[in-house]
Amino acid sequence: MSVTMSFAMFVAAPAGAGGSSLPMLLPLLLIPVLYLVMIRPQQKRQKQWQAMLGSIKAGDRVTTSGGIRGIILTIKDDVIVIRVAPDNIKMEVAKNAIASVTTQDVP
Repeated sequence: MSVTMSFAMFVAAPAGAGGSSLPMLLPLLLIPVLYLVMIRPQQKRQKQWQAMLGSIKAGDRVTTSGGIRGIILTIKDDVIVIRVAPDNIKMEVAKNAIASVTTQDVP
């Protein structure tokens, strides 16, 4: 029997003859797992970051996403003015550029 003939017989065979439906259901079963592993933690981090941005105030020490560290002087709508050491340079940064906040302890 030639290769072409055996391929034609394979194609003509009935599709559901004793096969399992697990390979077809596998993508549907993986969707909740992907949600729990990838999407849910990202949503949780986003909520924490939004809460952090909502609670910042003047005097907090911040680090921007670019790595600049400074102390908040004023907060406008979406702009924050920070003072950067050692020359006390004032910089305006976008509020969304704040990566982390550490509140300044008053001695």
